[in-house]
Amino acid sequence: MSHALHANLSRFYFIYYFFVGAFVPYWGLYLQSEQFSAADIGILMSLFQISRIFAPNFWGWLADHTKQRVVWIKLTASLGLIGFIAVFWAHGFWALFFVMAALSLFTSSTLPLSESLVLAHLATTNGHYSRIRMWGSLGFIVAAVILGFLIDAFGIQSLLWFLLSVQVVLYLLTFKLPEAVVAPHSHDQFSMWQIIKQPAVIALLVGCSLMVTAHGVLYNFYSIYLAEHGYSKTMIGFLWAIGVICEIVVFMLMPKIMGRFTLKTILLISLALAVIRFSMIGLTPDHVYLLLLAQCLHAFTFGSFHAASVEVITQFFNGRHQAKGQAIYNSVAYGVGGAVGGLAGGFALQYLGGQYTFTLAAAFPLLGFVVIMLGLKLAQPFASKGMFSE
Repeated sequence: MSHALHANLSRFYFIYYFFVGAFVPYWGLYLQSEQFSAADIGILMSLFQISRIFAPNFWGWLADHTKQRVVWIKLTASLGLIGFIAVFWAHGFWALFFVMAALSLFTSSTLPLSESLVLAHLATTNGHYSRIRMWGSLGFIVAAVILGFLIDAFGIQSLLWFLLSVQVVLYLLTFKLPEAVVAPHSHDQFSMWQIIKQPAVIALLVGCSLMVTAHGVLYNFYSIYLAEHGYSKTMIGFLWAIGVICEIVVFMLMPKIMGRFTLKTILLISLALAVIRFSMIGLTPDHVYLLLLAQCLHAFTFGSFHAASVEVITQFFNGRHQAKGQAIYNSVAYGVGGAVGGLAGGFALQYLGGQYTFTLAAAFPLLGFVVIMLGLKLAQPFASKGMFSE
């Protein structure tokens, strides 16, 4: 992969996740400042996950059908920017509900389109996904830390202007993204349904969805949970940053890790560590050193898990199905899983409290471990008769 191509893709990931690093840790706190209950916040935050069930599939189909990705990335980024501007005038539950619903339809689609673009470029170069994705993690860290200081100094309203400026930069960077040529692939002969109905694909999607369900609770309510236990916004940003710093280290090491362990083994280890992580968050909220250790496990519960999942999805969905495959992965894992975690987490937080909510969240990666262990069979993605084999 050329230096210029690597730089353009890495820069886009940095800014995209710069937005995520500002939005995920602090948007729940903004909604709380607008006097919404935990259940209301769960509903509003889950709009982004719910839209990921449907919207990416539409854009993914367009990308594969037109053999263009960049044009749709530009469109979703521009509409996402326009949608965010409306947030400044949206107050009250239903006003924010409709604005966030419209905003989520576009912002939820930019990432899977970008993922398919990056993977299409990597298919014809010697680059590695994790080496580009780690720049997204770096962007998340920088934003999370900066916003912690900014909000402590100027108040939660500063979040809106910060996010708006990042959206503008993200849109401008879409003009630096080069289009990729998708080469024909042997899997092109199979229909999407033939691929999706295979037990290995179903197991992967269900296992990923269960992992993301637990993380849906984390992304929506971790900052609120920490604030309720007396942590400052600066400390909250620092805890988020620690997790993503460790994630970057794992992304840098992923080529070596994948050379040593099978993708299935990486997924299983990540799920097992997620059970430990969420149990620690729920049981030890007042012990900052244990929370730091739990955040370090983000390297595995997201970093290694996501990198391995993307690699497996790329095996199953390639060629003319590449963008649709990434869209389905995002829809099922981050759409269904994230929505369940966000909605259930909101009601659990309101009626059971944060400690019970995060402790119970550990049950989801435990179930995911069982599903992946029993159902995911890898080696030759397609056997001679078009079926998956061990």
